[in-house]
Amino acid sequence: MSDTARTPETLPFGRRVRRFMADRPLIPLIILLIGLVVVLEILRPGIVNERWVANTIKFAIPLAILAGCQTMTMLTGGIDLSVGVIATMSAFIMATQVGTHDPAIAILISLVPAALIGLANGIGVGIFRVHPLIMTLGMSLIGTGVLQVYQRTVIATGSSIPDILAWLGTGRTYGVPNALALFVPLALLIIFLLRRTGFGRLLYAVGDNEKATRIAGVHYWKVIVALYVLSGLLAGVAGLLYVGLIKAPSLSLAVPLLLPSVAAAVIGGTSIFGGRGGYTGTIIGALILTVLATLLTILQMPEGSRRILFGLIILAVTAAYIRITEDS
Repeated sequence: MSDTARTPETLPFGRRVRRFMADRPLIPLIILLIGLVVVLEILRPGIVNERWVANTIKFAIPLAILAGCQTMTMLTGGIDLSVGVIATMSAFIMATQVGTHDPAIAILISLVPAALIGLANGIGVGIFRVHPLIMTLGMSLIGTGVLQVYQRTVIATGSSIPDILAWLGTGRTYGVPNALALFVPLALLIIFLLRRTGFGRLLYAVGDNEKATRIAGVHYWKVIVALYVLSGLLAGVAGLLYVGLIKAPSLSLAVPLLLPSVAAAVIGGTSIFGGRGGYTGTIIGALILTVLATLLTILQMPEGSRRILFGLIILAVTAAYIRITEDS
């Protein structure tokens, strides 16, 4: 008798557990997150307190926003390797424009390059059919060059961080990070967009079977252009929030968050082949990576060993998730 013909009660215990987790993919992620927190508390008793939780959330939020970009593009079978550079550009341009413009205007100015790079990515991928990895990597290199040229033109103007971004990045109200005031509505919007709108359904459909969506009359290029413009704008917002947290704009501010953003999406259950995933799991994935980074710091591992262990854990979690979904 095949597994599909057997009732859940007649399946082996291990298979029932895997099926249960496949039907509820957030459960293994939550278990892993709790396990990491427990290990952290064992290694450093007393570290897990209200202040630590708030700081962990503050550092996880910019990563979660960038990982949201990866989640949406991965749903179509793509990827966005330009988000780190876009976030850095928006942060640096905003910080150098505050001295001559109102903070609100400076923020709007900083989001223009983010939208333009997203538009270029969308046109390249959606219209000219350039592979997303190549297109977004190329635009990240172009963005880096443009930012270096821009730096020379504003080198004498200095930089500053608006109070509103510093309040969002580092502030707490009754122990709750102020960044949640921005992130919670943004996260709910992304979840609603993916689950309850036609655009979200098209993202899943394109990733699941692009040819079928074309036959159904879907304008593929319009979906892709809108997707990458949205990804660029989200990356710009993440950069603004991150510079409010770090308070030190630089030419490589958010670049180190690129690969973790991909890892958070994958750990959260988004398939790199498209058509499967969601933003809720990605948020938990970002929290897992943030806690993991703290754990490796507590263990005082050399940088090389930290990177090796970090990569192995990511691969192990991803492999375990694939095993659960395929064997259920």
